[in-house]
Amino acid sequence: MVHFKSKYEIPIGHSEKVLIQNVTGMRTARPMVRKDKCAQCGWCYLFCPTGCITINGAAYFEANLEYCKGCGICARECPTNAIIMIEEDEK
Repeated sequence: MVHFKSKYEIPIGHSEKVLIQNVTGMRTARPMVRKDKCAQCGWCYLFCPTGCITINGAAYFEANLEYCKGCGICARECPTNAIIMIEEDEK
């Protein structure tokens, strides 16, 4: 059985050796949470396919950008439009 350091690591390969892939460099857009609009409903957390959404204190949800693949599902499912996708080269 393979044990990963974190639940966000993605196994790559099919041999006895398993490589761990950080997905940061593959992403073209990233989610940005507008804290003033976040209703803390947790929809982004539930729909995130990589499980990289966490709650930041008691204030709002955010994506761990080291493991976010930039799919935009969190932004699309957010009922208050608190999450927007921005191009990777923007700040």
